[in-house]
Amino acid sequence: MITLLLIFFPLLAGLLLLFVKGPQVKNIALGAAILEFVIAIFALSQFHRDATTQFDWNSAWIQSMGISFHVGIDGISMLLVLLTTFLVPVIILTSFKTDYKNPSAFYALILFMQMALVGVFVSLDGFLFYVFWELALIPIYFICLLWGGEDRTRITFKFFVYTLAGSLFMLGGLIYLYLHTSGTHSFNITALYAAGQSLDLVHQGYVFWAMFIAFAIKMPVFPFHTWQPDTYTTAPTQGTMLLSGIMLKMGTFGVIRWLLPLAPLGVEHYANVVIGLSVFGIVYASCIAIVQKDFKRLIAYSSIAHVGLIAAGILSMNAQGLQGAMIQMLSHGVNVVGLFFIVDLIQKRTNTREIQSLGGIRNVNPQFAVLFLIVLLGSVALPLTNGFIGEFLLLNGLFQHNAWMAAFAGLSVILGAVYMLRSYQSTMLGETNAATASFAPLETTEKAVLIIICSAIIVFGVFPKPLTDICSPAVDQLVNNVKMALGK
Repeated sequence: MITLLLIFFPLLAGLLLLFVKGPQVKNIALGAAILEFVIAIFALSQFHRDATTQFDWNSAWIQSMGISFHVGIDGISMLLVLLTTFLVPVIILTSFKTDYKNPSAFYALILFMQMALVGVFVSLDGFLFYVFWELALIPIYFICLLWGGEDRTRITFKFFVYTLAGSLFMLGGLIYLYLHTSGTHSFNITALYAAGQSLDLVHQGYVFWAMFIAFAIKMPVFPFHTWQPDTYTTAPTQGTMLLSGIMLKMGTFGVIRWLLPLAPLGVEHYANVVIGLSVFGIVYASCIAIVQKDFKRLIAYSSIAHVGLIAAGILSMNAQGLQGAMIQMLSHGVNVVGLFFIVDLIQKRTNTREIQSLGGIRNVNPQFAVLFLIVLLGSVALPLTNGFIGEFLLLNGLFQHNAWMAAFAGLSVILGAVYMLRSYQSTMLGETNAATASFAPLETTEKAVLIIICSAIIVFGVFPKPLTDICSPAVDQLVNNVKMALGK
């Protein structure tokens, strides 16, 4: 029942917001998002840290086609449910000093998207997973289209076409597996696993590419990334946070939950191709980030590099790589939301995102500079920050798979430090100018957001064990199941 509550509470709250007018809309939206996080914390308190699926709900939906409303939470799902329910109230809080036209619809769409995201992470039926996957696209499409920046119509349409095309590939793969389930056809996750593992290498290869393309577009991984920089830059800040902080995790989660167990032979056969694309994407995106002049666009390219490392770690198919991917998904979600918020604060106070037009902000607002530095250090994976443990495990797992690939992927650490530290130097240090001389102090809500994010960066960097304890049993079981399917 608690899983159903996690899914449908944001939906009901969003529907309620549509009928609310006035300034209280923001407070109601924030209150609903905080209550959703409380529900997730309660679920965590009842969660047994083992490999079992808990809070299971299975009810027939379209019985004639073997489709059920089957949801449940294991350690892998739990971490992503916690990430979603933690970030949504933070994202809503970041908007308190921004006035959006038709705020009822804006905040309702954020809650609708939260409902779909949670649904994706807890679905245990292939058709239901696809439904929630598509539902998550609709709110973010309208958020970007209605409240985005210049040229938003063209850019948002490109994003919509890209992701919809990928989704159709995934639907084709799921239907293909559905037709190969034994006995009465079913979309149940265990039936689809069995169907996929019963196929030979050639047919698992078809399934692999159908599913991987959908997930690769969502993450995105090179060369399926071309929609991302424009969309991240044009979307309103809260839309960019939803896309980068949570929505891209749908792709990495899909690889872990669905792709690896569905087509283990295909994954093993094509792993080096995908890892090669991911590692190339890391270096490519990092080099482009170094030469960016727009700070928001720089963060967008840095996100491609971080996700490339996560994808490479997952495809290494060992416990360290998968464990690192789970931790890094959380760390990246927190850090990238913080970075995009910092860009938004700078733009509001200086009316520019051009890095070279800034400088000396530390001289007029040292508190902001310190908070920015903490978020930056988490992003470049400094030891004792949340970014370090995930990145270390990812590189370790990738090294076990292929030392050369790990060496090139390790460039992400160096290149990331280059573009992030240079951007900090250009914006925070040096002498003030006409744009930065009157940089306003942080408002209470702005300060609260940055303190929450910085606290998460430090706490889970110093003490990551609670996170690893949640997902380790489920990750180990997944790795063992994949090895058994491969006959290892």
